[in-house]
Amino acid sequence: MTALKFCANISWLFTEHPDFSKRIYAAASAGFQAVEAAWLYDSDLSELQKAKEATGVEVVLINTPPGDIKAGDLGLGAVPGRQLEFREGLDLTLKYAKALNCKRIHLMAGRIPVDVHRAAVGREMEDVFVQNLNYAADILAKEGITGLIEPINTRITDPCYFLDSPHQAAAILEKVGKPNIQLQMDIFHWQVMDGNLTKNMHKYFPIIGHVQIAQVPGRNEPDSDGELCYRYLLNTLEKLGYQGYIGCEYKPLDSTEKSLGWIQQFWAQYS
Repeated sequence: MTALKFCANISWLFTEHPDFSKRIYAAASAGFQAVEAAWLYDSDLSELQKAKEATGVEVVLINTPPGDIKAGDLGLGAVPGRQLEFREGLDLTLKYAKALNCKRIHLMAGRIPVDVHRAAVGREMEDVFVQNLNYAADILAKEGITGLIEPINTRITDPCYFLDSPHQAAAILEKVGKPNIQLQMDIFHWQVMDGNLTKNMHKYFPIIGHVQIAQVPGRNEPDSDGELCYRYLLNTLEKLGYQGYIGCEYKPLDSTEKSLGWIQQFWAQYS
């Protein structure tokens, strides 16, 4: 079996360095050969390129812009009436992705309006999301980029997020029907919303294009106290033949460096 590949999510790790380009250097120094991030759009693109080229680190995933965070946005993909803004955000993401040779983009769905019942807007938001994903699929295919949709749990992290379970995501992907739009499995969110991880990993493995990990419920490093046995879960991914990256998207209990013992042990097995 091929050794699993990990990338550091530099929106969560190496935050001891305020600048994202410095976090790329720090990730490389810690042994990572790849990084991912949520939003890099406040960073100087040329500095990010310099850091990437100097370290040889691969940038494997970035998110589409959240929209107006102060107004309550967290993505625009499924938000009615915001289709033009979604397309503009996708253009900006593509600019960064192409400059950094990043081949995966998380197409963020967005939130249901506060005080609006999910059932009242669910069908309309799904229709908008499917339309936007079809548009994105055609644009991304020209660049050899995979688009990803990620369920985010509504019990701990974000009670208003539209896309909240792997089952909902799989149904939407079936409607889209484009091979370059796939499922992003964040094990933290899947466990919080549905549990049943072994069955769901096997069931949805054919459409999984990226994986992220953190312990439950604190969203800390995988070997911290919590509900999940990552030795088993990572072994399951290995047995399934997962070839992509696994994003370390967690909140270190102490410094980032002190949180990396688990992955250093993993790397040592294959050195």
